[in-house]
Amino acid sequence: MAEERADSPREAKVLSDEPNERPQSEVAKIRLKVQPSRDGRVRSKTIAPKRLTREEKREALTLQYPEDVERPRSRGDCLTMERPCPFVSCEHHLYLDVNPRSGAIKLNFPHLEVWEMPETCALDVADRGGITLEEVGAILNLTRERIRQVEVRGLCRIREQSDDEGPVQSSFPSPLKS
Repeated sequence: MAEERADSPREAKVLSDEPNERPQSEVAKIRLKVQPSRDGRVRSKTIAPKRLTREEKREALTLQYPEDVERPRSRGDCLTMERPCPFVSCEHHLYLDVNPRSGAIKLNFPHLEVWEMPETCALDVADRGGITLEEVGAILNLTRERIRQVEVRGLCRIREQSDDEGPVQSSFPSPLKS
């Protein structure tokens, strides 16, 4: 039997024989390739459904939610849950996003495990109140500029909807005026 050799701690974790410690193979491949940029950020990575093996797709179909674990049904239930939040499939969880049209999985923090994340729930962040673009960018693993673009787009949509319903005064400057 050939010995596997790991050149880094990250590779050692991927090559470990313990079944609970071994990440999914596609995630493991991504983690091996992750390189921080010059500013130290690690970009998110997307797993396209066509890149999954037949075995991984078959395994996904056989997965069942554990019966002894009760999922929170409301925000009130969620507030009392342990942190970091273990429910990665929740739409408010920050670890991954799933594209409903293509089925692509975007790992927002490919270099971290869920329990290593400082924030795991978007609702917890929203409950804290207003924070800066830099803080939002760090939490979502996006740049300050991308957060600003998303904010402007959201404000434009709100303004369009409010124009349809009638005049509403806004305290925000118009993103269309420069």
